[in-house]
Amino acid sequence: MRRIVPLLALCLAATGLAACTAADTTPPAAPAGITAQAGSATSVHVMWQAPDPADGVTNYQVFQAGRLVRELPADKTMVDVTGLTPQTAYAFTVRARDAAGNTSAPGASAEATTAAAKAEDRQAPTAPARTTGRAEGPRAATLSWTAATDDTGVTAYDVYQAGIRIHTAGPAETATTLTGLQPDTAYTFTVRARDGADNSSPDGPAVEVTTPPSPGRGPNTAPADFTATASPGAVTLTWTAPDTGRPTNEYELHVNGRPVTVIQFGAGAVPASGAARVSHRLTVTEPAGTQWTLKLRARLPDGNWGAFSAERSIVLTA
Repeated sequence: MRRIVPLLALCLAATGLAACTAADTTPPAAPAGITAQAGSATSVHVMWQAPDPADGVTNYQVFQAGRLVRELPADKTMVDVTGLTPQTAYAFTVRARDAAGNTSAPGASAEATTAAAKAEDRQAPTAPARTTGRAEGPRAATLSWTAATDDTGVTAYDVYQAGIRIHTAGPAETATTLTGLQPDTAYTFTVRARDGADNSSPDGPAVEVTTPPSPGRGPNTAPADFTATASPGAVTLTWTAPDTGRPTNEYELHVNGRPVTVIQFGAGAVPASGAARVSHRLTVTEPAGTQWTLKLRARLPDGNWGAFSAERSIVLTA
């Protein structure tokens, strides 16, 4: 495994001892698992696997036929390449770069052919009518959905998590495996269909998948059966406390992916083992129609934060 470690060496010069720094000249490993999937008549979705943190990757370069088309930070492992020509085959490669400017060899080439263009297509596909999911160990999940329909034909299925697209599958696929998940975590996924004009369907039914803990991690620490209900000027949250062996009196609430407040209860106010429901009411001042995605996690007896609850999406009311 490659590691990026600053090396400080003592150099013996004619005038005595001088300090020098060994330059990093080792490139990162080439990106693995590169795939390309046509999303419409003019776009292709390119994805690849996240790097080993020890590789020190800082950004990626996406090439089409040897031409640089996109640059992305290290935390992005997918991109839509747009402005393409309908019914045309394209090949893509990806290179990784580190902080020292070393560039990897290209990963294996991935090919995709864009769909045929459809004039004045403004009709979106139907939403997938049914979605199911199951965990495949602590870090993966398999999703399945029913096929959607469209007047000009479905060209792709997009998987969303917390309102963010995380995966694109082909038009003939009705299942996919998602990797890179966190152990002991509740996820909520939805699937949308897309056609050759980039019209997207509404979300299909949401499906919840909870990954099991890694070996030796102990019981599930996520608040269970989390719900969020909007009412005029307020949002009511309810959940079942995780079984940590002690009362869990402190929770961190995230809205739209960011921590916004810590909810604290008096000593003993929250049950220790999920024996009863917990409720909290938030006063809100945001305008009606504002969309929120919420999740929360508990402060564990050892002082660390536990796993997140399932996510809930709501629209604030007047």
